[in-house]
Amino acid sequence: MTKIIIFVIFALFFLYFIKIVSKVIKTRMLYWLPPYVVQGYRRIKRQPVGNPRHIMLCFVDHYEPFNGNVNLEKAIQRVEAWKIGYPQMANKFVDADGKHPQHTWFYPPHLDHRFLEDLVNLCKQGYGEVEMHLHHNHMDPFPDTSETLKDKIRQCIKDYGKYGIFCLPDGRKAFAFIHGDWSLDNSGGAKLCGVNNEIKILKEMGCFADFTFPSINQCQPRMVNTLYYCKDDPSRPKSYDKGIEVKIGLPPKDVDLLMVTGPIGLRLKKWRFRIPVPAIESDALEIIPPKPERIDFWIDRKIRVKGQDNWIFTKVHTHGAAEYNHDLNLGVGAQGMYDYLLQKYNDGREFILHFVTAREMYNIIKAAEAGCSGNPNDYRDYLIPKYVYK
Repeated sequence: MTKIIIFVIFALFFLYFIKIVSKVIKTRMLYWLPPYVVQGYRRIKRQPVGNPRHIMLCFVDHYEPFNGNVNLEKAIQRVEAWKIGYPQMANKFVDADGKHPQHTWFYPPHLDHRFLEDLVNLCKQGYGEVEMHLHHNHMDPFPDTSETLKDKIRQCIKDYGKYGIFCLPDGRKAFAFIHGDWSLDNSGGAKLCGVNNEIKILKEMGCFADFTFPSINQCQPRMVNTLYYCKDDPSRPKSYDKGIEVKIGLPPKDVDLLMVTGPIGLRLKKWRFRIPVPAIESDALEIIPPKPERIDFWIDRKIRVKGQDNWIFTKVHTHGAAEYNHDLNLGVGAQGMYDYLLQKYNDGREFILHFVTAREMYNIIKAAEAGCSGNPNDYRDYLIPKYVYK
């Protein structure tokens, strides 16, 4: 009998081990799990930050009204839902600065531009901003080159400029960036990018920061839960895989692009017989409701500028145009999320909550790097002023 019990226990542990290993392989955790474990150890040793802690919360949207087999009529209905639903939802909430929830629509230039006017109208009403989300080469028969990519970015800046998007008061152009399919710098292969010097090109064309990551695939960098600068290596893909962490002081020399990453890691969830197994948690507001434990996980990654530990930068991403995510962005799911955020993370003593756009988050990061302190609200337009929407 004793041998049978030992065998059963051993079998259960073996099944548990197989479950964990298969999860690691299937979800490609090996790209980021080792540095995450090391980071977790350092995080435990880190001294607690002072109060109050300022939480910069940024929602970035891979906004694609035509994703899937969607015709124009359905796309129009999707955008109409946002034109009506987002103000209705957002008007119910304000942060410590009196601002409604901010949304950054990263809109792909290969889609119908008629919807840019709708998004700009939401921006003019104070609900967010529009930035660049570029899929390139995934529909082309040949890999993109550096020059064809530059042409696409130039054309996007020109076309969006008709609406004032990317247009600064002094005539300059600037933009934040998200790469389609997370394949920045050819990390997903030629069918999804094809350009190994994409990071340097983005810098040359006026990009001030990349907001693509995290991702649950081979594109994920080893730099997890970190704000960092990367340096392009035109001879190979995925140059952003490692870099220099942002810290108080002068920015490092000879770097190309600031990488603003969202939270990723492991959180225990129940498996068979209520046995806990580690499951991937990321910044994705996708299908899975933003329950309190998810929100706490996002903020508890403590993504910050090194040396300014009480300013926490939390970026969450979504594909908000699709109907299956409407409730999480516009409906009861969104309202529950903001209720919890304001209740727990905006008490004025331990936490102060700031809703920010991607551009504003970049500005506040740079202000922290320069040693600025006090209220982050003062630095929303620190280096890159508001776009002059038309």
